[in-house]
Amino acid sequence: MFEKFDFLRSTFTIFAKSQILSFNQIITMYTTPVSIPVSPVQISYQDTVLTLGSCFSEHIGKRLQQSLFHVDMNPFGVLYNPLSIKNSLLKLLADDYFTEKDLCFSQSLWHSFAHSSAFSDLTPEGCLQRVNRRLQASRQMLDDIRFILITFGTARVYRYEQTGRIVSNCHKLPAKEFSHYRLSVNDIVDEYRSLLNTLKCRLPQAEIIFTVSPIRHWKDGAHENNLSKATLLLAIDALQREFDHTHYFPAYELLMDELRDYRYYAEDMLHPSATAINYIWERFSDCYFSTETREQQKEIDRFMTDLGHRPLHPESEAFKQFTSYIRTKEEQLERKYPFMRERLEAYRNGENDTCHLHS
Repeated sequence: MFEKFDFLRSTFTIFAKSQILSFNQIITMYTTPVSIPVSPVQISYQDTVLTLGSCFSEHIGKRLQQSLFHVDMNPFGVLYNPLSIKNSLLKLLADDYFTEKDLCFSQSLWHSFAHSSAFSDLTPEGCLQRVNRRLQASRQMLDDIRFILITFGTARVYRYEQTGRIVSNCHKLPAKEFSHYRLSVNDIVDEYRSLLNTLKCRLPQAEIIFTVSPIRHWKDGAHENNLSKATLLLAIDALQREFDHTHYFPAYELLMDELRDYRYYAEDMLHPSATAINYIWERFSDCYFSTETREQQKEIDRFMTDLGHRPLHPESEAFKQFTSYIRTKEEQLERKYPFMRERLEAYRNGENDTCHLHS
């Protein structure tokens, strides 16, 4: 009977021993909870957040967007390995742009080795326009960045033999054109030591939040996946000990230990389900949002839910009244939270800051 509750998507309570149990109490009863202390650094609506990394960083980025936080989500698309993420950050800090020598042609499309296929195009000019426009948009936000959320997916990297460069995506080129290997802990720490020092000089206000994606890279095999994740965890731990502006959020541990049941996985049994993502997002919010920010978020989330309502009968009097209520509520929130006007306008235009500038 307990399994029938969609307790991660609602605020239900159950009665037991003459008292009402909260969801957190239920988790304690039925799982092995992962303890996450409240972070000493807190994300607010006045902060700019940059997310980089695997598709898990997109899950968090999308939640931040939906709640109208100021976020730049994955400006290079989904990235998996630490070196590609590092190279992307260095590109953001530089002043040059991508050229045709950074592209390849495969499967009737032009691709960038530094980007996901979301930026691919039928022509090299079209591809370069996409990647460079997105790069420019992110650079405009760079000096305001307060938090950089970096999600490592795998320690395995692919090197393009023609150039010797690590690529972010192989874009279905023949496997013989690449060599691949697992980075060592020292490889990652050495690369990120220089990166973090550079970031500290260039963006002294930026706090770095590391996570390891709970999504398993099963094509490498179960054992290799575990070795890869362990390498990432050890590297982050070493960096945390050396740099006081780095932090770790245990998304990996939450899914592997606290939610270790296939109920919390999608149909492929590798990616987290919507229920799991909701729960991890709640734990992230508890960790990095102050009480004030949480209250603001809840109020904005309620409005955004109403805003997304799609009526069956838009000509009805009831919907006209609902539309009037939405306008009034929007005006009230914009007076209360001045940042909302610009972000809501971007959301309605399908931009939501720079996150939707792929096309």
